[in-house]
Amino acid sequence: MGAPAIRILGIDPGLRNMGWGIIDVAGSRLTYVASGTIHSIASDDLCDRLRRLHEELARVIDTHAPHEVAVEETFVNRDPQSALKLGQARGIALVVPALAGLPVAEYAANLVKKTVTGTGHAEKAQIALMVKMLLPKFAGPGVRGLGADAADALAIAITHAHHYKPLAVRRA
Repeated sequence: MGAPAIRILGIDPGLRNMGWGIIDVAGSRLTYVASGTIHSIASDDLCDRLRRLHEELARVIDTHAPHEVAVEETFVNRDPQSALKLGQARGIALVVPALAGLPVAEYAANLVKKTVTGTGHAEKAQIALMVKMLLPKFAGPGVRGLGADAADALAIAITHAHHYKPLAVRRA
């Protein structure tokens, strides 16, 4: 009997599209569980868009019961207004799992790319291709959530699995 599986929720924060992906990890084996994208409506007030992200992400956590969460760190944009809005969406990605009592890890985009593709400057298409190779059920027929944001979220979860250390080791 192998090690018990740990369920990881990866989140690719975004105000318009927040990708999420869930994998189970048992030893070195990765298994696709679910993925999708939470969309907010651009014409809605910011507070309503953030509320929608919060409610939908909480629903994902309630439905799939992850043990840990991994969130991509914010890429700083030259446009301060866009960076501020992304930061607010990222706040949702951090606080919703924290409110559920889940540990949250953060990973730089370059580390995610390097972990999944072998290079820190990979394009989105390369990331999606590698995620499909690592998680064959992600590419299967009838699988929902095949968008780039979901693939990025799964890449973040894979990165967490690769860098995962049990809680006792982290505190040492």
